[in-house]
This record gives sequence, structure tokens and C-alpha cells, in this order.
Amino acid sequence: MKKYSFPALLITAFMLLQGCSDFLDKEPLGRETDTNYFSDSTNTLLAINAVYDVSSYDEGNDGLGNYLPHNYEWMWGDVLSDDAKKGSTPSDFLDIQYLKEWRALPTNTPVVGVWGNLWIGVYRANWVLKNIESAPISNTLKTRVAGEAHFLRAYYYFYLVRLFGGMPLFSEPVKTSEYSTAKRATLPETYAFIEKDLEQAITMLPEKNQYSAADLGRATKGAARGYLARAIMYQLGMDNTNNHTWKQVLDLTNAISQSGQYGLTANFAAIFDEVSENNTESLFEIQAKESGQTWGPIKTGVTNNVIQNNRATWGWGFNNPTTSLVNAFEANDPRKAMTVYGNGDILFGVRQTVAFPAENMTGYLNRKAAIVQPAQASASGQNIRRMRYAEILLMKAEAAAKTGDETTARAALNEIRARARKSTLPLGSKVGGTTYDPTSIPATALPDIAGSVTGTALIDAILHERRVELGMESLRLWDQIRTGTYINSLSGETKTRAQQRSIAGSVNPIPVLPIPLNEVQTWGLPQNPGY
Repeated sequence: MKKYSFPALLITAFMLLQGCSDFLDKEPLGRETDTNYFSDSTNTLLAINAVYDVSSYDEGNDGLGNYLPHNYEWMWGDVLSDDAKKGSTPSDFLDIQYLKEWRALPTNTPVVGVWGNLWIGVYRANWVLKNIESAPISNTLKTRVAGEAHFLRAYYYFYLVRLFGGMPLFSEPVKTSEYSTAKRATLPETYAFIEKDLEQAITMLPEKNQYSAADLGRATKGAARGYLARAIMYQLGMDNTNNHTWKQVLDLTNAISQSGQYGLTANFAAIFDEVSENNTESLFEIQAKESGQTWGPIKTGVTNNVIQNNRATWGWGFNNPTTSLVNAFEANDPRKAMTVYGNGDILFGVRQTVAFPAENMTGYLNRKAAIVQPAQASASGQNIRRMRYAEILLMKAEAAAKTGDETTARAALNEIRARARKSTLPLGSKVGGTTYDPTSIPATALPDIAGSVTGTALIDAILHERRVELGMESLRLWDQIRTGTYINSLSGETKTRAQQRSIAGSVNPIPVLPIPLNEVQTWGLPQNPGY
């Protein structure tokens, strides 16, 4: 297995950035340098597009023939939580099972892959920020691109800090003199760095409706506010050394609601279909475009879907929802059919066979990741939803409840439930069908949360709603950790190992993954506890 170090990644990232201008009729690429690459708006946009590009890396190579192992956010947010198990056959991709059981080694392939990818993203963002100020382009474009770079650097650091804890903090491309001298910042210092980036992004980015149709999917003011709210909320339940308050979360989510930019998709069943990409509910999603490319090279599509699709059709069968998640749905909740499916259920007009337990660990698969087979299964064009307005309403509800405004909390919560009641069945839920058919649920299903629900009971109702509304969207682990329920959801040796591999938070302990072995050896980074 190829091992990665910061120096190798820096060289790789820079070469890939240069490669972004392949489509231009210009002088040979070898004549472009840091100082002249941003010579016009076209190159500037190619450079920031290269920063976004990293967010879709889930398998492939770095452009130099170095293999980047499979790594997906569901491996951490879903599989490590009580919402999912590894899936597939028992012996397939054991490195995911080792993560689930908290016995992954510093050479674990998903760990190595996600670390390498995210640092490419940080480097590219820093490269843009270093050079954008002197670019001979309009101030409007310059400000927007810088805002996108700040947002994306925060996005990659936020991903890193949740998995590994405090990180080396780089505000510009790493210098040769910094090789082997970089120090890990503390968890609160890393979060403060992320917050500063997001605050800058809020001031620099446009609102969603200020982008042209061709630019939909780029970072917006709303996305930056949403991620800042999420980062603060996580700190409130993990390590609040930075002294945040729930009012900050409430103010940020109120600003998003009052911006007029976002709303709930009318039909819950359509949220994850192509028709709903970048729609009114979307704050941020990973952009993907179906291609005919096969396995290996970095591409426009993603492998996120083939990995989670049914082995009996064209998928690999990973990320199996648990009976615990299935049982969390209230009777007649239409969201259940759009979150999980099992043997005999119908997807896109085709009845499914789920081979449990031979090729499945729970009897269920992730419906939100299910799509019709693309031209190449390895290059799906389905965007990956990373933040949607429903989560903003749920953060708003929790923050309002925590600050004593229970009326606002119930109103936000009931807006989510009202939408759920109106949902149809998923697309093609009848054999040969290609439409969204009605559910015929009783009028009494999913009633509003009554005014008598207050205090702890209201918080419990909000957390329940988060689980069923956002199920299988790679968020559950962080909710468990921040509410202090994660460690006790484990048992036996897994619980012991998770405790041993946790860093002390000021609120709740935070289990973290191992720093890849090569980074510890080459850069002298302190390893996380228990590894």
C-alpha cells in the first residue's frame, strides 16, 4: 500500500492544479507558475474548481498513479454509529469493520485515504488564497473566489478535526522549512481556525440566488452560516473551551431562515433524486456528473452509490441500516421507505432481493443512496447532499429549546413533520412504475408536537426527529458523541477500545481515529491515544 506524507501530497496537489488548464488554448503548462497562473478569470475559476474537486474523492488516484483507498463519509457518520453496520459479506472490506469495532490500525486504508484527500483540499485552498489577491480580475470575482476558498478550507478542516482531533494549522501552502516541524494545535484552537474561515466566508460569499444557473452548487453565505452553526453545536456537546452559546446557533439558523433563500422540498421522497439537486432545500452538496469512465482515475462521477447499492443488482452492499434505526420511525412515517429498503421492496420499478445474512448484515440497505444503474457503476452522477434546510430547522429547534423559546422550537419541529406527512412513496415503488405514488397514510399519522411537550421531553423529540429525518446522511455519530450517548451505546471490548481512543472534551469524551503511520513517522505528529 502506498503511504502518503505531506510533502508528497503538496507536490501532487500542485501538479493537479496545473492540470486544470488542459482545456485552454494557451502556452505549454510548464510555463505557468504560482505567480502567473491567476492571470485571468478562466484560470482563477479552474483553480477554485480544483478545490471543490477534492470533496468528491471517494476512490481513485492522485493523478500520479498513487492509489487513494476507498473512503466515504458514511464510514464514519453512519457505520460507526448505531444507525448502520458495515454490510456486504462478512469478509469484504474488513478495514471498515475494524473502524466499527475501534480496532483500526494507523495503516487502515480508509483512514489513510481520507487523511490524504483532505490535506490535498487544504493545500489547494491555501494555494488559491495565497495568489488570489494579486490576480488581475474584478474585485467582485476576487472576493467571491476567496470566500469559496475560505469555506472549503473550513470544510476540509472540519472533516479532519471530527475524525482526528486537533490538527496542524496552515493558513498558506506549506513551506519546505515546515517539513517535520509542524505541530498539532489543540481541538479548541482548530475549531477557532475553522470558525474564522467560516466567518470570513459569510462576509465574502453571495447568497444562493445571486449565482447564475451555471454556478449553482458553489458555496454560499447560507452554507457558511450552516456549517458555522453545526461546528458550534458540536463544540457545545464535545469541547466548549471556546465558550459558545446556543444563542449563537439560534442566530445563525434564524439568519438562514430569514434570508428567503431556502425552504423544504415539497416531497420528502424526491429530495435525493436528480430532480431535486441544488434545489431550494440544498445548502451544500457535492457535485457529480455521470461519466463513462471506469475504476481508478479521479473522475466527474462518484462511487458513493455503487458501494451502497444492492449486491443482487449492481452494487457492493455496504452501509446497512440497523433495526434500531428502522424501529425509530413512528408508525406510518413515509420517511422510512425513503431511508431504508429490504428484501421484496421495489426500487425504480424493480423488486429487490436482499440476501440476508449471506450478503447483508441487517436485512436493509440505504434508500437515500439508491439510484438507477449509470452507464458505468463506478461513476455515478448523483450529487451527495451534505447540508439541507431540514437540518437548519432542526438545529434552530434545538437551539430555541435550549434558550427557553419552546414555541419557536415546536414550530420548527412541526414544519419538518408537516412536510413528512405529505410525502409520497419513493419513485417507482410499484413493479414497472416510474412515478411518485401516494402513501395513503391515515390522517392521524405524525401529529404535531403538542404544546404540552416541554423541557427534556421536547429536547428528546427534537433529537428523535433528527435521527429519522437525517437518517443515513452520515450525521448520526456526531449527534451521539455530542449528546454523550455514544460510548454507552457500545458494549464489551468495543466500548473499552472507544474509551481508550478518546480525547478528553470539556463536555463529553471524543473518540478519534489513528493518525496515519507515515504522518507520525515522517512529520513527528503525536499519535492519538490508544494507538
